[in-house]
Amino acid sequence: MKRKATDPLPRLVESFFREHLQRVRGASAHTVHAYRDSLRLLFEFLSKATRRPVSKLTLEDVDVRHVLAFLDHLECVRRNSIATRNCRLAAIRCFTEHILRHDPTRAAQYQRILAVPTKKARIGAAAYLEPEEVEALLRQPDARATTGARDRALILFLYNTGARVSEALAVSKNDVEVVHPARVRLHGKGAKDRICPLWKETARAVQRVIDDVGDDDGPIFRNARGCPLTRDGVAYLLDKYARSAAREIASPARQKVTPHVLRHSCAVALLQAGIDVATIRDYLGHVSVATTSRYITTNLRMKREVLEAFWKRAGLDDRRAPEGRWRPTADVLAFLASL
Repeated sequence: MKRKATDPLPRLVESFFREHLQRVRGASAHTVHAYRDSLRLLFEFLSKATRRPVSKLTLEDVDVRHVLAFLDHLECVRRNSIATRNCRLAAIRCFTEHILRHDPTRAAQYQRILAVPTKKARIGAAAYLEPEEVEALLRQPDARATTGARDRALILFLYNTGARVSEALAVSKNDVEVVHPARVRLHGKGAKDRICPLWKETARAVQRVIDDVGDDDGPIFRNARGCPLTRDGVAYLLDKYARSAAREIASPARQKVTPHVLRHSCAVALLQAGIDVATIRDYLGHVSVATTSRYITTNLRMKREVLEAFWKRAGLDDRRAPEGRWRPTADVLAFLASL
């Protein structure tokens, strides 16, 4: 009796991560981890759906029926957002393209998965803090303590540079130049570096953090045990200080203050300062100016100023009517009435 060949699914999963993502595409560790989590959830779902352990799953199980059921499971059972659902689908598509290249005999099966569309979602307004709200946030850490000085430096750094939290947590002392002009090198998405200037206050605060770290060349933002801060750690600190700041100013209490809210706040502050969108795009490391343009639609203060300027220009307010405004004479009105 001829022995059944081993299904290549496990081998293709390994080659997808080790060869395709890391060697061919040069994906970041963050992307690799996101795709790993997506496929892990998919395989666990397939295991329950087929009533077989993950080790017994085959390429036949990776079909559109199961993928659609998995996407529904994410939204209905796990209560994931549409954005998260679409991110999981992107990972599945990428993996499907990989197995299609190695298993063309099931091309029709894989093409049906690739044809699954992303789900449209309403894009909400970007949450951000006004400068006075950031000031209230910065007053919360106790700068006399080592951890308080670190926290204040981190908040200043995120607001000053508009860095993604992953970019901020990857900064080492070799990336920072505190002499005039102070600046930092950020390692962004897609292995793209950019240089951001630092305020003098930010440079001083970061220098103190670097001095506390010592000669270690690793990331400068550390926890109390000397290990690099994590995303969750930063999120916890910001939430704690936002709750404390809410006692001074009401606005932060209305929204959850996350690292990305400080990134949005930086973008809006630059916009309010009159910086053009193309420059803000480079400052934040956006690929497309369309991403940066989103902040124009969310900036309530600028909308208010535009509306006031429009009102004055329209001349609808008699109390502020410009001198010399043209007004029709009685003769003109009589002429028009005779037409």
